[in-house]
Amino acid sequence: MKIKLFFTTILLLAGLSFVVGQNDFYNFKVKTIDGETFDFSRLKGKKVMIVNTASKCGFTPQYQQLQEIYQKYGGNGFIILGFPANNFLNQEPGTPEEIRNFCQVNYGVTFPIMEKISVKGDDQHPLYQWLTNKELNGVLSSKVKWNFQKYLISADGKLEKVIPPKTKPDDPEIIQWIKN
Repeated sequence: MKIKLFFTTILLLAGLSFVVGQNDFYNFKVKTIDGETFDFSRLKGKKVMIVNTASKCGFTPQYQQLQEIYQKYGGNGFIILGFPANNFLNQEPGTPEEIRNFCQVNYGVTFPIMEKISVKGDDQHPLYQWLTNKELNGVLSSKVKWNFQKYLISADGKLEKVIPPKTKPDDPEIIQWIKN
């Protein structure tokens, strides 16, 4: 009986640590557009805006507002992470080099751009599974409606808001969130 209880306890603890690990924003590691590892643990204490981006979308000019607010508020307390995605009408067909060059030449982007990922569907990236699933993020479920949807993460790694693609990055609601 003691052996059975021992193994049951071990299995429960192992399962609990798996679930806790999946629910922690700071456990994610992704690749940058240059193929380097970006560890989310370095984001502790910062507010984070995560945006799925595309180079050939009607909302692509939002790169300009993203860069402007990054220049104004970016630093120790706030960061923007761009995630190119080709999920909507093939509006991000580029290679990593093409995407990087597009962002730098057209919008002077200096905030971190990650490798191209899928933000929905069967091949949805684990980060976007976390962002869109209440069972994982503990706050709310959502669907990525289009390019330039914004996910706002608190300084303690909790999902706080989902901002629709049409809402510009310099919207007063977002600026107020960054400042508070």
